[in-house]
Amino acid sequence: MRSHQIIKKAGLDILFTGIITEKILDALKLDPLIGSIVSLEEASSEVGKICNAYKNDDIDLTILLTHIGFESDLKLAKMLDSKWGVDLIIGGHSHTYLEKPTKENGILVVHAGNGTDQIGRFDLIVDDDTNSIVDYQWRLIPINNDLCLPDRKLEEFIDQFKDTVDRKYSIVVTRFQKELFHPKREIETALGDLFADIFAEFAKCDVMLVGSGSIRTKSLGPVVTLKDLLACFPYDDYLCRHEINGKQLREIFSHFMRIENRDREGECYQVNNNVKAVYNEKEKRLISLAVNGKEVNDETSYSICLQGYHFNNSLKYLSLSEEDLKKSGKSKTVTTSAQEVFKEYLSSHHNLVQNVEGRLVYL
Repeated sequence: MRSHQIIKKAGLDILFTGIITEKILDALKLDPLIGSIVSLEEASSEVGKICNAYKNDDIDLTILLTHIGFESDLKLAKMLDSKWGVDLIIGGHSHTYLEKPTKENGILVVHAGNGTDQIGRFDLIVDDDTNSIVDYQWRLIPINNDLCLPDRKLEEFIDQFKDTVDRKYSIVVTRFQKELFHPKREIETALGDLFADIFAEFAKCDVMLVGSGSIRTKSLGPVVTLKDLLACFPYDDYLCRHEINGKQLREIFSHFMRIENRDREGECYQVNNNVKAVYNEKEKRLISLAVNGKEVNDETSYSICLQGYHFNNSLKYLSLSEEDLKKSGKSKTVTTSAQEVFKEYLSSHHNLVQNVEGRLVYL
């Protein structure tokens, strides 16, 4: 795995360096083949080392390809020494849609939204004597038949498997009374409420935290096929239940409900119907947290259930370490497949309906 690559194009030597999001590194941190850069400071330092290694070469253009989110791109740009010669950051992860580039510390930063609705095009004029960008034009170009026709050979190849795939994945799992939505990961959603309630019932816990980012589609239903379900919730994981006290539970909600965490880059959660939390954004504090209809008591014990990924990264996402979660000695893995729990529940429950109930309230 290489951190950088020099590509010769249009008579220019272009240095590309890749930086991925901390979340991806968190998910892969147990893999010995994955690098250990986990902070912007470390990433900045590594960029400097790479750039300095090629100072004696005639590098005409230096580009960072990142997946750390727009706000983090701007922070990173501020950290980079202008002598390193980074010209451009092409970023992703936060799904930011930029009509024009942002310039930070002399570095152009661009994002092109998300999905395949459009592609970003940058036309650059580079002075190969000074190795700098002297002019540019940035455009977001919609991807449609006017831009490019479908690849017929690729379509034919995919169609070979269509019948087999359709037979397996077009099975109807359940039907809802109406379509359920998950428009934004930073807010409570009807689909998120359903996930949390199903997992909480299975885990027999007081509080269920479902990572909003693990719900990957903006809606589900009213007819739910196996294909729909897997597209909506593709990351299978284990669920683990832990016993913590009320003070720790308040710390968790205070941490993930804070406005700084809901900037499209933090980790947000959906909660089950036993929970009601109220956060005051102006005062930047949790003003109320109730479980089972009663205000949380600091000394009372509560059971909380998490997906394995969130347990493994609990200190960063919940402000509570793995050791803190396991301290009571009552930790238990309740299932090795959250995906199967959801699938089995929907298979035996039909005509479900769910509305946003005000479980997470921001004032």
